[in-house]
Amino acid sequence: MRIHEGLSSPTPITLALSIPLVALLTGGGYLWTRQSLPQTEGAISLAGLGSEARILRDEKGFVTIRAEDERDAAFALGFAHAQDRLWQMDFWRRTASGRMSEIIGESTLKLDRFMRTLGLARVAEENLAGLSPEVLDLLQAYADGVNGYLENHDGPLSPAFLLLGYEPEPWRPVDSIIWGRLMALQLSGNWRDELRRAAAETRLPAEKVADLWRRPSEDEAITLGAINIESIRGLPLLELANAVPPALHPKDASNSWVVSGANSENGSPILANDPHLELSAPGIWYMTRIETPTLTLTGVTAPGAPFLILGHNGKVAWGLTTTHSDTQDFFIEQESEDDPAHYLTPSGTEPFATREEVIKIKDADEERMTVRATRHGPVLSDVLGKKWDSKDGRVLALAWPALRSDDRTAEAFYRMNRAHNWETFRSALTDFHSPQQNVLYADRQGIIAFAAPGRVPVRRSGNGRRPVPGWTDRHDWTGFIPFDALPSSVSPPNGTLITANNRVVDASYPYLITADWPDDYRAKRIEEWLTANGRHSVEKATALQLDTLSGGAKHLLPVLLSLAEAREPGLADALSLLEKWDYHMDPAKPEPLLFYAWMATLNELLLADELDTLWQEFRHPKPEVLAHILTRAPEWCDDTRSPEDTESCSQTVTDALDHAITYVEKRFRTDIESARWGEAHRAEFAHPIFSQAPFLADFASFGVEAPGGDTTINRGVAQFNSPHSLFQSVHGSGLRAIYDLADLERSRFMIATGQSGNPLSPFYGNMATRWRDGEYIAFGAASENDASVLTLVPR
Repeated sequence: MRIHEGLSSPTPITLALSIPLVALLTGGGYLWTRQSLPQTEGAISLAGLGSEARILRDEKGFVTIRAEDERDAAFALGFAHAQDRLWQMDFWRRTASGRMSEIIGESTLKLDRFMRTLGLARVAEENLAGLSPEVLDLLQAYADGVNGYLENHDGPLSPAFLLLGYEPEPWRPVDSIIWGRLMALQLSGNWRDELRRAAAETRLPAEKVADLWRRPSEDEAITLGAINIESIRGLPLLELANAVPPALHPKDASNSWVVSGANSENGSPILANDPHLELSAPGIWYMTRIETPTLTLTGVTAPGAPFLILGHNGKVAWGLTTTHSDTQDFFIEQESEDDPAHYLTPSGTEPFATREEVIKIKDADEERMTVRATRHGPVLSDVLGKKWDSKDGRVLALAWPALRSDDRTAEAFYRMNRAHNWETFRSALTDFHSPQQNVLYADRQGIIAFAAPGRVPVRRSGNGRRPVPGWTDRHDWTGFIPFDALPSSVSPPNGTLITANNRVVDASYPYLITADWPDDYRAKRIEEWLTANGRHSVEKATALQLDTLSGGAKHLLPVLLSLAEAREPGLADALSLLEKWDYHMDPAKPEPLLFYAWMATLNELLLADELDTLWQEFRHPKPEVLAHILTRAPEWCDDTRSPEDTESCSQTVTDALDHAITYVEKRFRTDIESARWGEAHRAEFAHPIFSQAPFLADFASFGVEAPGGDTTINRGVAQFNSPHSLFQSVHGSGLRAIYDLADLERSRFMIATGQSGNPLSPFYGNMATRWRDGEYIAFGAASENDASVLTLVPR
């Protein structure tokens, strides 16, 4: 048994790269291809502007927009986004709309089927119709700016368009809403957990399934204070859970905290936020400052949308983390025996709602698919097509608030950007429908607040942990938690609010938000750090965001050390090394690497035998699960594949350490004490297209040794599913932001990659090293004497 054995992460994209294109990008065509870089100085005459607008780029590539009104500012932002990130914008639009196969081919067909079945593009059209005239006007102005670039650029587009051989379609206001629906999918993860849990329940007894999910402890950090197995047996649970590529799988991380003026050195609130998403090049965030006579916004936008997603407006500041609420339920629907075009409901049979989708495929015939939906939602099991054909008429339909036609989350962001106090900001949150998020807030008046807006279902019965029968109304949703009843707090007596994906309510809360909260290691560490370090400051906030103490290691390692036996000198030396470790995940240290190798091997020794074909779904070890098994469920320690022997937990833990030592020494060709965490734990920023292309992967990808781990505040989630990139950092803080409410112009930021999505640009990956090293940049009012200035002139 070896921890490096396993499946490589599947990729949805494979490319046949032509030799002429390689020559174009690496040879004589290089100078011509460089013309894809944006014009950053001078003037461009454009139709659709009311007055002049200026796009300033500083020496880092960060963008300031100056315009005479908000509509022209949105136009200029759309133009700047298109200059720097047009291919990324189109990539997201195509992904969410199920149109990747048009430019890639059959390798993305499964992804397109999934997205067409969800119907995010169709939902976005419905959402658009329900927005206010002010938001619609802003969306149109932004689209006009994107299209102004498309219509007026000289030379080639970004190299990714050249590689794939196509040009983008004009941008539409609905495309900005589509981006929001795609983010809702990435930040709503219960659908996969529900399927994985159900798959485990078909193989293991209930008590063992419970062991695989985290159990809350009595001292858990809190922000505010039996199924019929036969009904799910035979359903395509894991196949459906893996119907989208790993990049779209949900991730469970982000940090945010805010302290009141009473707890800060300068007497004003300080708010810190570092949202964690998949690490890639380009990153998701775009540093932006927008200045008009009536509005100043500073923070990050997302290319494709005209709103400030995270930041401040000179009066209020806000940060977001994911609540991890359970807002998605699978319902097992039963086709009618008499007519499979109908399904069973509590009141008899009803016809499936159907629509036809046509998927165009590069170098192949188009595919036509029929999308079915029930009263609960789209039939997602149909995504699998002929690979799964229900023999008994059971199908899986997904209920999810993000698919509702009346979602107004775009309206919420518009109003949040323009709020001037807690009352107006809270009012904006009433339109924040999906995904549910934890929002931390601070303003210049000294108010700090927490809210968790979003539509969270109220179930007639059940806890949402597994698929339930849809032919009865027993598990139906009866509505959503009322906005006024959602978790919230304003200026609490202790002057501190913390969210790090931990549980946000205690057992007295009258509604079910979720039955399964993520671990609270980061939340506890933030609370501990703030308590131990006196009054808070911007400098202390930066130090805390960069903290590398592993709560998971602090919890699990003492358990491992108490069980491991020093059977031979090599084991004794390794145990001695770990006994002296301070739990900090520093790149230069050997202990984090040895601990992760030990944890990964132990996870396999404990789980693989009993999970068998389900093992791949649980390959990523969780310290709280391993600690629970070793201290409360020791039966897992026995290898069921060797019935003649009964392995003890001490033996299994020691064997795992022995394997881990061998792995580290063999892979890194060094002794344990000379090994380095950073050599294994590199943050690799790969372009989604160029990284798949022969000869060009290195052209658009880069990496840096990264600190941290899965349970550190400075988070760097390790890769466990690919033997070729074991322990690679794949998920972390793409943005770090700290807001000083005494003077918001002193707020500090850092993004993980750079502003540009063009690998030829000096701003493509220019922030990566500074991000790794924990640097921050004050992003205030820019001087036109120290920036390149592009003037957009009305035509």
